[in-house]
Amino acid sequence: MENEQKGFLNKVEKWGNKLPDPFFIFIYLAVFVMLLSLVFSLVGATVEHPGSGEVLEIKSLISGEGLQYILGSMLDNFTGFAPLGLVLAMMLGIGLAQRVGLLETAIKKSILNAPPALVTYAVIFTGIIGNLASDAAFVLVPPLAAMVFYTVGRHPLAGLAAGFAGTGAGFTANVIIAGTDALLSGITTEAAKAVNDSVNVTPVDNYYFMIASVVILAFVGAQITERIIEPKLGEYTGDFEDSFEEVTAEESRGLRNTVIAGLIYLGLVALTLFWPNSPLRGEDGSMIPSPFLDNIVPILLLFFITLGVTYGVTVKKITTSGDIPKYMAEAMKDMSSYIVLIFAAAQFINYFNWSNLGTWLAVNSAEFLTSIDMTGLPVIIGFVLLTAVLNLIVFSGSAQWALMAPIFVPMFMLLDYDPAFIQAAYRIADSSTNIITPLNPYILIVLAFMQQYDKKAGMGTLISLMLPYSLIFLGIWIVLLIIFALTGIPLGPGVNMMM
Repeated sequence: MENEQKGFLNKVEKWGNKLPDPFFIFIYLAVFVMLLSLVFSLVGATVEHPGSGEVLEIKSLISGEGLQYILGSMLDNFTGFAPLGLVLAMMLGIGLAQRVGLLETAIKKSILNAPPALVTYAVIFTGIIGNLASDAAFVLVPPLAAMVFYTVGRHPLAGLAAGFAGTGAGFTANVIIAGTDALLSGITTEAAKAVNDSVNVTPVDNYYFMIASVVILAFVGAQITERIIEPKLGEYTGDFEDSFEEVTAEESRGLRNTVIAGLIYLGLVALTLFWPNSPLRGEDGSMIPSPFLDNIVPILLLFFITLGVTYGVTVKKITTSGDIPKYMAEAMKDMSSYIVLIFAAAQFINYFNWSNLGTWLAVNSAEFLTSIDMTGLPVIIGFVLLTAVLNLIVFSGSAQWALMAPIFVPMFMLLDYDPAFIQAAYRIADSSTNIITPLNPYILIVLAFMQQYDKKAGMGTLISLMLPYSLIFLGIWIVLLIIFALTGIPLGPGVNMMM
C-alpha cells in the first residue's frame, strides 16, 4: 500500500515539475486568449451582458484595435491591478514586524508557555495564525513544535506533523486580517468586474468565517494529533538530542510593550470609530458599507508598523529612524517574485475581460448549470473538490486563484452567488491540500526536520502523517461552509452566500 502511495505521489511530483514557471503559464494563457478571441471573433460570437442587457461581440486581440489595447493597457493593467497595492502595503507593516523578530518571538511564546494539556492545541493554533509571518511560518513552527513535544516526552514527529498541519492546511485562516486576505480579495474584485464594475470584495469579507475556522480547526487538529497520529507513531525510541533557545527577558519585555502599544492603537481606532458622527462610518452611521471597511488595509498597515516599531525599539533592533525603512525594504525584496508574477497575471486577466471571452464563458457556463438543475450547494462542493485537486499541481495559492477566478467568479455571480462566498470556497480547498502536494517546496524542508528524529523517514512517511489532517480539515471546512450558507450566518460584514 505504501509503495502504491509513493508511486502515485512520485507521478504527481514528476508531472507537476514538468509544468512551466507560473509566470510563463500566464504568458501562455494570454497568448491562448489572443488566439481564442480571434476564432470567436471570426465566427461572430456574441453574448448578452447579464447586467446591462447589451449584446457584446467577442473582440479579437489579434487586430488593429487589439494591438492598440495590448500596448496601451500594458502598464495600466499592471499598476492598476487591485491586489498589487494591497499586498505590498500590507507587507510593509507585516514585513517590518517579521524582520525585527516580533512574529518569531510571539510564535515561540505561544507554544512554550502553553500548559502541558493544551500544548497540542497551542501548536495547531499558533501554526494557523502563523501565516502572518507568511512562508516563514513553515520553517519556524513545525521544528519548534517537534522540539516541544520531544521535551515533554511525547513523539517529536507528532509535534512536527501538528505544526505543519496548522501552518499549511490552516494557512488561509486567521484571527487577524493578513496579506492573504488582501491578495485574494483583490483578485476576486478584478474577476467580478466582468459582470459588475461596482462589486468590491474587501479583505474583511471572509473574516467571520475565518475566525470560526481557526477555533474549529485548532480543536479538530489537536484531536487528529492525539487520537490518530500519536497512536500510529507509538513511543519515540530515537537517539535525537538537542534543545531550543528560550525566549529571552529582553524579548519578553519587547512582546509586553508591543501588546500594550497594540491595545492603545486599537483603543484609538475604536474611539474614532464610535465617536458621534465619526468620519469612519457611513452616511447614516452605518458600518456596512463604511470608510472604515473600505480603508481597512491602511488601518492594518499602521497597526503592524506600530507593533514592529515598538518591539524593534525595545529589543534594540531599531536604534535609529533609518532602521525602519531599511527593514521595510528588506521585506519588499521577498516580494520581488510576486511582483513579477502579477505583471503576467494582470495581462491575462485583462485580456480575458476586454475580449468579452470572460463574459461569454460565464454566461454560457451558468446557463448550462441551470439547464441541468445544478445550481445549489452541490455545485459549490464540486468547485471545492476541483480546487483541491488542482492544488496538487499548482501550489501557489495566488497563482491558482488568478487562474480560476476570471472563470468561476463571474459564472457563480450569474447564478447569484456572492463572489466573496466563492472566494471562501476556494480558500478552504486550496489550504487543506497544501500539506500533501509534493509541489509544496516546504515539504522538503519539513522532511529534513523529520529525518533529524527518524533517519529512515521519507516522503511516504510524511504524506501518511499529513493525509488525515488534509482530508479531515477539508471535510470539516465543507461542512462549516454549508452551515454558514444554510443558516444565513454572514461570512464577513454584510456577506452571505447569495448576492
